[in-house]
Amino acid sequence: MRITSGFARGILLDSPRGKSTRPATDAARQAIFSSLGGIVEGASVIDLFAGTGSYGLEAASRGAASVLFFENDRNALGALRANLERVKKAVNSAGGGFSAKILPCDCLKISLQPEEKNFDIVFADPPYSMLLAPDTLSKILGIFERLNGSNTIFALEAPAEFDLNATTPPPDCEFETIKRLGKSSAGKPSQIIFRIKKI
Repeated sequence: MRITSGFARGILLDSPRGKSTRPATDAARQAIFSSLGGIVEGASVIDLFAGTGSYGLEAASRGAASVLFFENDRNALGALRANLERVKKAVNSAGGGFSAKILPCDCLKISLQPEEKNFDIVFADPPYSMLLAPDTLSKILGIFERLNGSNTIFALEAPAEFDLNATTPPPDCEFETIKRLGKSSAGKPSQIIFRIKKI
């Protein structure tokens, strides 16, 4: 697994052993970032369920201004910290720069400070079991509601059978799917790029 484009292109990313994380593949990230296009440059980004940090670090390599990572698994945190240092060094050497912060906690249980709520892009790659269980899905959608701004774009990795439009959006809102990428077979990874629009 490596950074696919930008200042840190080609930099290898560590991934912890075991099944505690499910790192996004290079192909999946390339597809998402091709769809996001130029909005990544200068963006404020949050990477929920960050794992190895591949989504947030890819954004940083492609010119994002800041990235906030949430991760609470000890092994994943070790890989994330090493990956962040490696990408920061490459980006700085190439004449770029970004700010980054790792919050070593469960994003389902944390409340963000006002200065940490304005994000242009929100990446979320939760365990699939969370998206398919009503109790944890409602918590994830609650996070999305709190992070939603007038122009916020969400990029969610989910199993192919997950239907965002079958879920209940925040009050007086609707989900606007921009693009669906990835596989179509149950259990396989897919990616949903969407907005939360006021109605």
